[in-house]
Amino acid sequence: MAKSYTSAVIEASAEQVWQVVRDFDGLPRWHAAIEGSEIEGGGVADAVGCVRHLTLADGGVVRERLVSLDDAERSYTYDFVESPFPVRSYRSTIRVAPITDTGHSFVEWYSHWDADAADEEKMDKTFAHGVYRTGLNGLREFLAQ
Repeated sequence: MAKSYTSAVIEASAEQVWQVVRDFDGLPRWHAAIEGSEIEGGGVADAVGCVRHLTLADGGVVRERLVSLDDAERSYTYDFVESPFPVRSYRSTIRVAPITDTGHSFVEWYSHWDADAADEEKMDKTFAHGVYRTGLNGLREFLAQ
């Protein structure tokens, strides 16, 4: 299995960051690559098993199922149900931890996935930079407002 990983320091408390990140339906608020999000079936965004339907800025669609939500650890994990990416067995986690020395947050976003060897380098770059880095930069900007 391949792994893609990105982390960032955000100058806001872990509680503030988690309030934004925790909303499984809230990516369009802070991620530039996400045009829209809807929880399928009208469910709630914090119900394990719910599926979010994301519309990407390029018109693509990604459907993701919430696998776990842990408020104590400030993390959630999700799987792809459907995506335009040539990967299999994709599972991703985003986690927010306090930096006790400064009162800021350490946010990490990572995934484990399978792909054909010819696609691995491109998919790692897509996830680590195009999705996670873009998202964490957007989260930083959103929280600085």
